[in-house]
Amino acid sequence: MWYRFFKALIFHPLVRFGYRAKVIGAENFPRTGGAILVSNHIGALDSLVVPAMMPRPLTFPAKAELFTGQGGVGAKIIAWFLKVVGMVPMDRSGGRASADALGAISDQLAAGHVVAIYPEGTRSPDGRLYKGKTGMARIALQNDVPIIPVGVVGTKSYKGPFGIPWAKRPVVRIGKPLRFPEFAHVPGNTKVLRWVTDEVLASIQALTGQEYVDVYATRVKSGDLKDGGSDAFVLPRPGGGDKPQLEPRDAGA
Repeated sequence: MWYRFFKALIFHPLVRFGYRAKVIGAENFPRTGGAILVSNHIGALDSLVVPAMMPRPLTFPAKAELFTGQGGVGAKIIAWFLKVVGMVPMDRSGGRASADALGAISDQLAAGHVVAIYPEGTRSPDGRLYKGKTGMARIALQNDVPIIPVGVVGTKSYKGPFGIPWAKRPVVRIGKPLRFPEFAHVPGNTKVLRWVTDEVLASIQALTGQEYVDVYATRVKSGDLKDGGSDAFVLPRPGGGDKPQLEPRDAGA
C-alpha cells in the first residue's frame, strides 16, 4: 500500500512531469508473475526513475545495514521507508545470513513480485557498461522466472529547484523478457551462469548503445584499475554469444 501511495503521490509525477521521462517498450513488461528486472546503472537517480516509470511495483534488495536505523534521525527515516515500501534487506557477509537474504528474494518471486537488480553491482564510473555479476542469473535459474532487460539513459543528475536532484528527459527502454528454461536444472553451473549473465548484459547494451568493458566496475572505482583506467578491456559485446554445451557430468553441477 505504501509503495503505491508514494509512487502515485510523489515519485511518478516528479519523474514523469518534472524530469519529463519517457518509457519505450512498456508492452514488453509482463503484467503478472514473478520476474527479475535487470538494468544498467549510470546515475544516482536510476533507483528513482526506473521504479517510477514501471507498470508494476519493484522490490530492490538493499544493504542490510540500511534497515537498522542506526546513525541518527536520517538513518531511522531511511530504515522506515525501506521497510514500509517492501524492500528486501541483503546481507552480504556470507554464510547463513546471505543464504537467508537470497531466500527472501526467492519468496518475493514466488509471490509473483518483480525484483530489480543492477548486475554490474555498482554505479558505472564513466557511463560505460561493465561486466555483470552472476548472482542475478543464479536467482533467475533457481526460480525459473523471466529476466526483463532495461536500459536507462539520461539520468545524470544536477541540482534542481529547492536543491532537489534533477534530470533532463531520461529515457527508460524495456526489452523483451529473456528465459533460459533449458538451464533451470543447473543453476550452479559456472559456465551457464556466465553465459546467461553475458546474454542479459548484451540485451541491455542493445537498448542503451553503451560501450562495454569486460571487467568489474569496482576494479575501476577502487581497485587495481583506478589509476590506469580500463580502455584495454573494451569489447564489442559481453561474452562471445555461444551457448554452452554441457557435458553429461555437468548436468548435476
